Formats: sequence, C-alpha cells, structure tokens
Amino acid sequence: MRELRTIVAPALLAALALPLAAGPPQDDPRIEIVNLRRSTHPNFTRVVLDIGTLREYTFGELRDPGRIYVDVLQAKLNPILQGQAYPVQADYVSQIRIAQKTVSTVRLVVDVDFLRIQSYRVFHLFDPYRLVVDIYPHGPQAPATMAPAGKVAQPGERTQPAVQRKVDPDDPNFKGTSMARQLGLGVRTVVIDPGHGGAKPGTIGRSGLQEKEINLAVALSLKKLLEDRSGIEAVLTRESDVDVGLDDRTVIANQKRADLFVSIHANAHRDRRRGGVETFFLNISPDPSVIELAAVENATSTKNVGQMRSILEKIVQNSKIQESKKLAEAIQTNLVKSLSRDLPGIPNLGVKGGPFWVLIGGEMPSVLVEISHLSNAREEAKLKTKTYRDLAAQGIYDGIMEYIHSLGKG
Repeated sequence: MRELRTIVAPALLAALALPLAAGPPQDDPRIEIVNLRRSTHPNFTRVVLDIGTLREYTFGELRDPGRIYVDVLQAKLNPILQGQAYPVQADYVSQIRIAQKTVSTVRLVVDVDFLRIQSYRVFHLFDPYRLVVDIYPHGPQAPATMAPAGKVAQPGERTQPAVQRKVDPDDPNFKGTSMARQLGLGVRTVVIDPGHGGAKPGTIGRSGLQEKEINLAVALSLKKLLEDRSGIEAVLTRESDVDVGLDDRTVIANQKRADLFVSIHANAHRDRRRGGVETFFLNISPDPSVIELAAVENATSTKNVGQMRSILEKIVQNSKIQESKKLAEAIQTNLVKSLSRDLPGIPNLGVKGGPFWVLIGGEMPSVLVEISHLSNAREEAKLKTKTYRDLAAQGIYDGIMEYIHSLGKG
C-alpha cells in the first residue's frame, strides 16, 4: 500500500447523540451502500458507489496484484452486491469487486495494472451521496489528477493518514460555493462562457471573421473535452448564436452552483502588429491597456456610473481573487504551450487583473481568456482553422485540470 488517506464527511452526526422520538428503534446505525455503477470512457474509467449518506472512508493501493481500494467505514452493503465482481473492458483495469470486509466496513477493490495507469482520484459528491473513483491510463490525453500512480508498497504496509477533511452540508456556513466543494469534493461543474453572440459580434477581423463564432467553437470543443476526458459537467452560457447579457452569465454559473467560470474571447488591439495570449481575473488595475480592453468588453453592460461604488466593493471583497489568479496562471501557461504547436513563438502576454463585468458576481473562481488577437493577421488566419481552435480548447482544458490537481496539494 503506497499511501493511506482518511476522509471524514460527518452528515448530521450531532443528531445521533440526540434522544430519539417515540417510534421504532434505530437497530442498525450503519449507512447502506445501495448500488455500484461503472463506466469506461475513451480516456478514463469511473466507478461510483451510491450511498444513503457518508461519514468516513479511506483509500490506498496494494500490489501483487495491483489494486486500488476504498474502505467505507460504519457501512453495510446491499446484500445483492455482496461478493460481486464486475469485469471491465480496459487494458489498465480488469475488474471491480465489492464485499462486506468486516461488520462495519465495506471494501471496494479495483484491479489495475499500475504500469498502464498515469493517475487516479477518489472523491465524494452530494445530492445524492456518491463515492467516485476515476482512473486514467497513460497517454497524451490523460489529465492531471489528485493521486499520481507510482511505486506501491507491499500489502499490509501502512502510513499515517495523509489527508483529513470534514465536509458537512448541514453546516449553516456551508453555501455550496465552489471552494467548499473543491476542498471536500473536487471540481464537478465548470461553466464555459463563449463571449458575445447574437447582435453583438465582438471583434471582427479584416477577413470578416467574427469573434463570437470563434468563442463558441472553442467553448463547444472545451465542453466535449471536459465531459469526455474527466467526467466534469460542463455548462455553456450559450450554445448557439444568441445574445446573453453580461450580468446574466455569472447568474447562470451561480444557479448551476458551478465550481469554476471560464469566459472565452478573442482579442483586438489598435496596433495590428500586437498579438498573443493573455488571461484575466477580476481585480482593479492601473494598467491603461487593461482598462481599455475592459472598457471594450464591458460596453454592453447595463450598469451605470451611479452603481460604481457597490461594484468596486464587490471586487475588493471578492474572496475568490487569489483562487481566480491561480486558475488564470494555470490556463495561461497551458494555453500558450498548446497554441505554440501550431503557431510557434506566439507571445505570452501573461496574467493580469482587470475590472471585467462578466466576472463580477460569480461565487466561484472566474477568469476571462483572450485566446489570440483577431486584429493580428497571422493569428486571425490561424483562428479560422479548426486545428487552432481545438488547440485553444486543449490548452484551456489542460490548465483547468492542472488547477484541479493543485487543489489536492493543499
């Protein structure tokens, strides 16, 4: 066993200490694992345990043969599942097994070939309660995750718990916002915002190429990557050429209880020689070029000068600024790397804070990505191609996954 982790998720544990009302006695305090589901995707295999509630679980690795195990504590198994083994059609996962290990512990075992695995992650979800194991094989499309597969220890070897987390959705301070879920659950929903749309085309290149078309194409490609490769739910603020108000875009993200918000744009500059990639997070900026760009992007907002004080207060008090900056840095690095495959030497303009309307009001880390300059002839020519747009989506995807991976490092 290479590593043993313990995760605590007390749901209404305090209620267990309260006197019970008149009625049938609670004979069995164990939670029940009611179902096991598994699915194999092109780039990962997922195992899901459906659970009535969740208190505590541990997970680790064993070898000879290779196994990833999860022990659910204070639990009982649906008798239908007892001793079941489920074959898996993947060269890196052979089968999934589950059994009542002890009176109060249920063990899930995934038989794997560690030589073929790049990484895996174990996490839990609410509404309803689920335990999830995602396993990623080696290959160019395997994403970064929280638990890199590496040298595994002999069976029976143990280390002290490496991670302890408490996640209580009944806590009055728990608002379901992104970081609370990230700390306990990992990222499960990303809202992708294709900038502009409808009667608002955004920047228009010399060839007539409209920014709104590029933004939507990249967003659709990114959505597919997130859902196919990582199993993350990806929600678009628009899926066609329609107009969505700037203020409505983060409203959509908040309603979906998104963990991350990524707004996709193509840039423009008066100096047509200027090109490159830059990523923004919400902040006040003294940089004239940032202020100018923000003025362009904010042109369709319904806000007025009289509301500026409350808006500035929102920016200053936004507790997501630091996380947004980290997300922006991860996306910027990976986006430049990805686009450089098709456009070597594309300038890296860095990460900057800026007062963008579309980022105000989001209850999650939020960034605005300017994938290239439509005003630059060389970059406009590339933006016309599916190859370049897909590379943009790939770079943003890689950045999101790098950010998610960093959450597991505390």
